Amino acid sequence: MNLIQILIAALFGLVEGITEWLPISSTGHMILLNEFVSLNVSDEFYSMFEVVIQLGAIMAVVILFWRQIFPFGKKNNVMPLKETGVLSYVKKDIFILWIKILIACIPAAVIGLLFNDQIESLFYNYQTVAVALIVFGIAFIVIETRNSHKTAKVSRLSDIPYSYAFFIGVFQLIAAVFPGTSRSGATIVGALLLGVSRTVSAEFTFFLAIPVMFGASLLKLVQFGFHFETSEIVILATGMIVAFVVSVIVIKFLMDYIKKHNFKIFGWYRIILGIVVLLYFLLS
Repeated sequence: MNLIQILIAALFGLVEGITEWLPISSTGHMILLNEFVSLNVSDEFYSMFEVVIQLGAIMAVVILFWRQIFPFGKKNNVMPLKETGVLSYVKKDIFILWIKILIACIPAAVIGLLFNDQIESLFYNYQTVAVALIVFGIAFIVIETRNSHKTAKVSRLSDIPYSYAFFIGVFQLIAAVFPGTSRSGATIVGALLLGVSRTVSAEFTFFLAIPVMFGASLLKLVQFGFHFETSEIVILATGMIVAFVVSVIVIKFLMDYIKKHNFKIFGWYRIILGIVVLLYFLLS
């Protein structure tokens, strides 16, 4: 097993862990990173690898927010679905939250399952990535400027209406179709447009990633098959572990950051990165 390949896998995990949660597009960064350093693996494995290492990132959300997302148990269950019986072990507020999360998943899940191959062939190119980076970077700046003197309409997860959840899911669909949009970036923009607070927008985005990433990873694993060489297992495990550790740090940082700051800095970063991506590929 080549140590250099393990280090490269760790580098991909590092980039994934940072860019999956900050609204700056993991796809855009992965494309650029793969231009400068690449794994010595088949195209099929790499296509699976760049998706499945997200499982490491998503486990960070599961662990950090376990009490907020696990809907079962008697302890601290102030609002059970039923006072007695099996349903008394179900936490009503978290159960309803998961219904909203699943509603938000519907648009991307339907379109992704029906048109995944067509979307990849049409839009997975540097031009789309660059334009999406710039457009949603501008959107962040414009929306945050508009909201600067407004009070958030929704400041608790439990107050997100079902209609808002579906609308946020439509923005997630935009990210699923146009790489470079950033799944977290798109859903946060959608939530901010509706008047959801930054903290709640970020948390709902994190939770929404759980079924999305698990589903996407499972699909890629099924398409690739479950026959791995030892070197491939090591590379995949390295990427996932690094993505997990870095994600824990980045999620904690982001939640602290947005309590005092807005998302404008990420908007400016996206615009600059989009221009860099365009210039790099046009001049290379």
